[in-house]
Amino acid sequence: MTPKPHFAERLRTRARTLGRSSWIKPAAATLAVLALSGATGWGVASFAQETSAATTEAVKEALKLRLPKTAIDAIVCKGLGGLCEVASKQTLFYVDRSARYLVIGRVYDMETRQDLTAARLLELNPDLLAAGAARRSEADSDNPSAPTRDATPTTVDLSKLSDKGAIHWGSEDGPRVTVFSDFHCGYCKKLEAELKAIGARVEERPISIFGAESRKLAEQVLCAKRPEVSLHMAYAGVALATSQPCDASGLDENEAFARAHGFGGTPVIVRPSDGAVLEGYRPAEALRAFLTATPQPR
Repeated sequence: MTPKPHFAERLRTRARTLGRSSWIKPAAATLAVLALSGATGWGVASFAQETSAATTEAVKEALKLRLPKTAIDAIVCKGLGGLCEVASKQTLFYVDRSARYLVIGRVYDMETRQDLTAARLLELNPDLLAAGAARRSEADSDNPSAPTRDATPTTVDLSKLSDKGAIHWGSEDGPRVTVFSDFHCGYCKKLEAELKAIGARVEERPISIFGAESRKLAEQVLCAKRPEVSLHMAYAGVALATSQPCDASGLDENEAFARAHGFGGTPVIVRPSDGAVLEGYRPAEALRAFLTATPQPR
């Protein structure tokens, strides 16, 4: 009996037939991988997982050489457009797959309108959602992931803003707060619920982080007969009726103020009594503590 050719040899023969050479063309290569997975019991997904694991291990080794004092807790290299997310204690930063270039800041998914960095930071520590970039500390000079602390927040002067770009809602007797927000921002929606929970009196100032669609929605809310009602409808995803055109220059004022003070994301929470600033989502307890704290001397 003539022995059957080895499986690999049969693949090579088939490749020569398809491609007239010893190289498997892309389509044939796909078929070959599928055939190999069926013949050997290896899954294509397993191959992808092994490749991903090898990539993250290579990034980890490169970071050990470049940032020897930085604790690396987790590395994820999927779904970030070629970047790898690096978790270090309670903060995040990003590197390319050679760990040559390091990025400190927020990553936004423009299609799903999600702040990916904020979501991960909230997973790492719900009480510490650093909205801005991490900054270096003298105690750990090569650690790019030292979190921005809230103990001494920056301050802004809200008196420079007119009332044209403000929407007021909430309990008249509650703690006062000014919020810079975008109605397409998921964490602004979450913050709205927390502010309701503490009975806050809110001065909301829309800014268009997500571009033209955000600006259009902000104008619809601001120009509505009852802006405070339209605001909650916008967060709920309810379509708003087309409102009459109005003076929307207050939105330009809000955005100019945000740019001048480096507000690169939303929400931004400001305590009106002294202008103290918190960037990013906070749960109800943290909001209440911040808003009712003794104002800092100016």
